[in-house]
Amino acid sequence: MADEIKYEYKTVQTVRGTDGLAISKMQKDGWELVEQAQGMLRSTLDFRRPKKAPPRLLIGTAVGGLVILAIVIGVAAALEDRGEKEDESNKPTAVTVSAEPSATSTPSTPGSAEVITPQNSREFAALLRTPDSCDSANPDFATKYKGKTVAFDGSIVHMSPHGDYDTRYDFLLGPGDKGPNTGIGPAFKYEDVNILDLKLTGTEIPATVRAGDRFRFVAEVGEFNAKQCLFFLDPVSTEIR
Repeated sequence: MADEIKYEYKTVQTVRGTDGLAISKMQKDGWELVEQAQGMLRSTLDFRRPKKAPPRLLIGTAVGGLVILAIVIGVAAALEDRGEKEDESNKPTAVTVSAEPSATSTPSTPGSAEVITPQNSREFAALLRTPDSCDSANPDFATKYKGKTVAFDGSIVHMSPHGDYDTRYDFLLGPGDKGPNTGIGPAFKYEDVNILDLKLTGTEIPATVRAGDRFRFVAEVGEFNAKQCLFFLDPVSTEIR
């Protein structure tokens, strides 16, 4: 039927205790919570929202524009090729022998050890402001910069023991200073690390950390888990703020 509503679906897995934050983010983007299943450490949230039909007029206009652009490019290329052939036929024949190779033949490349920050990367700055931890900017950034080092001011959103361990934890991190009340940016995660793995630095290093503590995180970019909407990082250093 023409008036039948078609839906798109998305499943999000969250660390228990952050369900409300995830649901709020999704509802802001028009998603409706369909089902919620809670496990010991994680919750699974199923959402849906009506699909948006693409405007037919805009599609037709775009296709027409592409056809015209292809014709213009083809004509321009033909004229340029004809002009180049005429120029070549009018040039005198000459043979030049270079005695030494050019000293500037090798292009310089930027240093690979540069730390990516919101100040030197607009892309990273925009990522830290995304309103949805499932935003497509997360997998794009993870794929492009995997293995690179990033640094940002943030806080611990949530922490819990990893499996049955008493001294190893899973940390959920967010940009800014709001801790458990963080409402923007990716859901960064340190998985299966102890306090020593954080490599704490600063004037007064605490014996332990907790949700809400603020740090300057320096970390290596890892994978993005699209099903859980979790952006994995590996700690390099953690400076007290």
